[in-house]
Amino acid sequence: LRQEVGGSARWLKFSFLSFQPAELAKLALVIYLARSLTKKDGRMQSFKVGVLPHFIVLGGLFVLVLKQPDFGTGVVFATLVFILLFVAGARVLYLGAAVLAAVPVLFYIATRAHYRTGRLLAFLDPWKDPSDSGFQIIQSFLAFGSGKLFGVGLGEGHQKLFYLPEVHTDFIFSVIGEESGLLGVTVVIGLFVFLTWRGFRACFRAADLFGSYLALGVTLLIAVQSLLNMGVVMGLLPTKGATLPFVSYGGTSLMINLMSVGILLNISSQGVKGIDEDHHRRGRHGRASLPGAGSD
Repeated sequence: LRQEVGGSARWLKFSFLSFQPAELAKLALVIYLARSLTKKDGRMQSFKVGVLPHFIVLGGLFVLVLKQPDFGTGVVFATLVFILLFVAGARVLYLGAAVLAAVPVLFYIATRAHYRTGRLLAFLDPWKDPSDSGFQIIQSFLAFGSGKLFGVGLGEGHQKLFYLPEVHTDFIFSVIGEESGLLGVTVVIGLFVFLTWRGFRACFRAADLFGSYLALGVTLLIAVQSLLNMGVVMGLLPTKGATLPFVSYGGTSLMINLMSVGILLNISSQGVKGIDEDHHRRGRHGRASLPGAGSD
């Protein structure tokens, strides 16, 4: 059942169908957090009740994705958990202590595998080893540089043909930069910013606390992955396997992202319905009070 690609076993293959469990785990984690934080509302200041159970779940998922290995997904998991716990009211002292405790663990994980160490060194100075560890990011820089303001034209890029590896997944944003230039890059970033803003808007206008946490988690899921991918291909973050939502090749990722947007749309519609009903009630009460005001 397990399928290995590029040294990583991240897929389960059933006949003609392959599936990436980690993608489903992202959405499952968001739903779990939304439900758990809603049930524990008012008790988040307690480490035993509000923080520890979520850290245990995070640790279990982190270990599983590291076995694949898939460090990028582990980073997404951790970011979701910490931000949602902070928003839910967990004490900053507990979250800060967890971050400090995680630093040596992450350092060990990063230096234990030689390819991760190479990626960190390439991030600091890609030109030191341009033919090996720094090859990907240098080719990405060349793609963005070739695109200039308006790009070389859709389908006319050269970096995707022979030079830029994983061009259909991790480095698809570099192709956008080369073929559509700064203009196309700005449009793509603007679309993700708009989607994130609408997600936050749905969070604030949700009909209940569960919907609010769920909308926030889904929005962060898309936003964090987008930031990771863009940061990597532009040399702002060390290279890691992170796809660009809705753009990178991958059926499982696309399916989960579309499900996430469907959840956001449902929460948004419920929130708008609740606001409309509230306005209707207020308007009805206001009209009922007018005759009394006139009789005075």
